[in-house]
Amino acid sequence: MGAMVIVAYRPKPGCEVELDALVREHVPCLRTLGLVTERPAQAMRAKDGTIVEVFEWLDGAIEAAHSSPRVVELWERFCAACDYVPLRELPEAEMLFAEFQPMAL
Repeated sequence: MGAMVIVAYRPKPGCEVELDALVREHVPCLRTLGLVTERPAQAMRAKDGTIVEVFEWLDGAIEAAHSSPRVVELWERFCAACDYVPLRELPEAEMLFAEFQPMAL
C-alpha cells in the first residue's frame, strides 16, 4: 500500500503559467520513474490561485524520489515557481465541505 498525499502550491508572482505546467508534468514524471500508483491524480485551484494536488506514492517511493536526479530537478523548478503551503492556510480548508475549481491534468 502506498501513501496518499495532498500538497498545496502557492504560485510566486508571475509564475502561475509555469506552475500549471509543472503540476501537469509532476505525476506523469513520477509515474514514469515507478514512484506513484496508477490511481488518477487530482489537481484543483483555490480562490487565491493556490494549486492543490492529490496523488498516491508507492510504498517506499518518497525516499527513492529524493535520490532521483530527475525528481530533484523537477522539485527545484517547483521551488522557483511556488511556495509550498499548509492546507490550513487556505480559506477553503475552514469549510466543512472545501470547494476548489478542478484543473485538467
